[in-house]
Amino acid sequence: MSDERIYLDHHATTPCDQCVLEVMWPWFADHVGNASSTSHAFGREARDAVERARWQIADAIGSTPEEIIFTSGATESNNLAIKGVLQGERNRRHLIINAAEHRAVLDPAKRLKQEGVVVTILPVDEYGRVDQQAVEDAIRPETSLVSVMMANNEVGTLNAVEKIGTVCQRKGVLFHSDASQAIGKLPVKVSELPIDLMSFTAHKIYGPQGVGALYIRRRQPAIRLVSQIDGGGHERRLRSGTLPVPLIVGFGEACQIAVGEMEEESTRLRNLRERLRAAIMSALDGVTLNGHPDLRLPGNLHLSFAGVDGDALMANLDGLAVSSGSACTTADPEPSHVLRAMGIPEKLSLASLRFGLGRLTTTDEIDRAAQLVISAVQRLRDMKSCSVDHHST
Repeated sequence: MSDERIYLDHHATTPCDQCVLEVMWPWFADHVGNASSTSHAFGREARDAVERARWQIADAIGSTPEEIIFTSGATESNNLAIKGVLQGERNRRHLIINAAEHRAVLDPAKRLKQEGVVVTILPVDEYGRVDQQAVEDAIRPETSLVSVMMANNEVGTLNAVEKIGTVCQRKGVLFHSDASQAIGKLPVKVSELPIDLMSFTAHKIYGPQGVGALYIRRRQPAIRLVSQIDGGGHERRLRSGTLPVPLIVGFGEACQIAVGEMEEESTRLRNLRERLRAAIMSALDGVTLNGHPDLRLPGNLHLSFAGVDGDALMANLDGLAVSSGSACTTADPEPSHVLRAMGIPEKLSLASLRFGLGRLTTTDEIDRAAQLVISAVQRLRDMKSCSVDHHST
């Protein structure tokens, strides 16, 4: 970044890429038209821009444009996928999720449970991974959907979605995956994966906030979803509402850029991540790596610091943007549900930091961030030690 502040919270959101801003701007300033108003040239131009972006997004994930439904973001996509399937079922009203999912999956499942749906919440292992055998054992004749995230938003762990999807396919159960953190960072080709529904969003890949998509596999019989927003029948009658043309145009461009730069960027981020981890863990004892050591997002580092208060640690990192958990739940003073599901003790869970490295992260920023964390932890531990010594005398 250009100033002295260091932004390492790219799992929460990413800055909009300059190239994305440039392709969006004309649709804010110069072009006017509703993509549904195709009786005149303005509307047809807007429709064509939307369909070009739909093609770009489909190309990025290996689908067809007809399989992409635009939403306001991954949270809405998750709701449409999960509620949409279960609310359309009369007999197969059983849903399987896992304890380390994002709240955008856990909360819709909770709502469905209130509506009489049976919900099974599977445990995860110490890395936050879901075991495909546990999925298979949990599937019943009345199971209609399994939802397992592709990459964990807190600890970065990757799930074996290909194996889990194969289990679901064999059992005749639909498989949904929240891929918000994975798209643009990992190779994802739905044409080669047994995934029926997949949620993702623009603002995790240097696109604008406020737009996302749900991939719905075209198959026979067709996947039936109950619409969650009514009022005009837009997006194949699955998601009514005027399409935000500038945001969708930016989404398409962001997908193309992310996929084009993915291989080189992943290597760069992985090297920076390991530089940060090594610097912190060589200078401090009592530091624990959370999540899988290898099967994780290239830009994710999640550490717990023994012997410090989590709130005090965050307060001592002025100028460094990191997270103590998911951006959607950081207002909650409770320990992270993800870390709890992984069996991490509450004290360590509360003294954890999530570092999210991104496209603009530099080596200098990594070195400065490491020093800020090291100094803050040492200072807090010294203060605690002095306090203990004072009370003992």
